Amino acid sequence: MTYKIGQMAVYPAHGVVEVVGVDTKQIAGSPFLFYVLRVLENGMQIMVPKEKADQVGLRSVATTTEIDEMFAVLRDTDVIIDKQTWNRRYRGFMEKIKTGSLFDVAEVFRDLTRLRSSKALSFGERRMLETARTLMVKEVAVARRWTDGQAGEEIERACA
Repeated sequence: MTYKIGQMAVYPAHGVVEVVGVDTKQIAGSPFLFYVLRVLENGMQIMVPKEKADQVGLRSVATTTEIDEMFAVLRDTDVIIDKQTWNRRYRGFMEKIKTGSLFDVAEVFRDLTRLRSSKALSFGERRMLETARTLMVKEVAVARRWTDGQAGEEIERACA
């Protein structure tokens, strides 16, 4: 997919980004085009090779239908909470977040929220829960043209 300057997209594990430019860099004597991305959450800039954008997981912001499906994932109560050790669970959740899939991130948030109601989360799990929430809030807010607050409230309500 080709992205235009000013367009919003999603970069795995960083969330919603704005394409702020396309830059050419010389690498080993050959010119390569890079998307210059600004992460909305913290202003960090990322450069992604244009020809490898799909491979690294850069994708369009979710559609209205995909947002509705994400809310369905959050509302799903027929979920078996894994009884693994926290560090094994953490690794599994981290892999899901790294995929950049809105649905995988929603599963992480849902599962950690459900787990939190039955036991204390480890420090790493609490941070991951917050990361998953932040990733979803930004994408829902951009996709639905809501404030971050509205998006956060709807996400919390869906998971309650």
